[in-house]
Amino acid sequence: MSILVIAEHNGNEIAHATLTTVQAAQKIDSSDVHLFLAAAPDSAVFKAASHIEGLKNVIACKGTVFENMLAEPLADEIVKIAREYSHILVPASFFGKNVMPRIAALLDAQPISDITKVVDADTFERPIYAGNAFETVQSLESLKVLSVRMTAFDAVSASGNSAAIEEIAATSDDSRTQFVRRELTKSERPDLSIASVVISGGRALGSAENFEKYIEPLADKLGAAIGASRAAVDAGYVPNDYQVGQTGKIVAPGLYIAVGISGAVQHLAGMKDSKVIVAINKDEDAPIFQVADYGLVGDLFEILPELEKMLS
Repeated sequence: MSILVIAEHNGNEIAHATLTTVQAAQKIDSSDVHLFLAAAPDSAVFKAASHIEGLKNVIACKGTVFENMLAEPLADEIVKIAREYSHILVPASFFGKNVMPRIAALLDAQPISDITKVVDADTFERPIYAGNAFETVQSLESLKVLSVRMTAFDAVSASGNSAAIEEIAATSDDSRTQFVRRELTKSERPDLSIASVVISGGRALGSAENFEKYIEPLADKLGAAIGASRAAVDAGYVPNDYQVGQTGKIVAPGLYIAVGISGAVQHLAGMKDSKVIVAINKDEDAPIFQVADYGLVGDLFEILPELEKMLS
């Protein structure tokens, strides 16, 4: 069976989420994994993609329509070749959540979202009830459309291969959507989705200024990415792309430090797979302590400066 992985990239580099999705595809069948890569004609990602471990073929769909990676023209191109495959996989990232429903709708296929384990070619495991339970889903459809939770699979190597590149020209001229602008948060810190250490703040910090005063220095000392609860994001303390949780980013770092976060189900769904969880909260009955490996009960405004001094 041939498996098609839809590549996520920023125009210059292949996203880490693509490498984990390729790993999931290999769990289904490692012998015939193809990558669909849509980008502007002069993009450097086409050559880079051919080096990804485990790929047999890279389908390079070139067109100026992909300069801003709008989901509508991308889905239109994918469905033209979709019936040649038994499985179509996308990362369960913001990119994948945007394009996957469109692909499934155009193919009249039942999507299976956020898989965390491949049992066999027809059977997959996925979380439900905000990650509090897992269900095993079997699909007998001839074409399966899946999204893959990035933290559930190891990334394949981005080098060492020389997959064949098959070029196809984009023919979609979709005008239903129009790119207006892109607003990105620039940071020298590690990417939140793949960072090995994450320190997240909650509404208890009280302000954006306190995030900067108490969270950022500790993050700098630890080389950590900064995250936040939905309550902190909604209060305007930090940008939306800092949000960790069911409606934010799913993370699984080696060390996760939750500061002033009570531990609502929505937030726990995004971080409870972290290897070591440290919780700092003045409420000893906060739900976050139920999943924490280590807990500090006390005033975060006193604890964080002390931790920073100890790391100096």
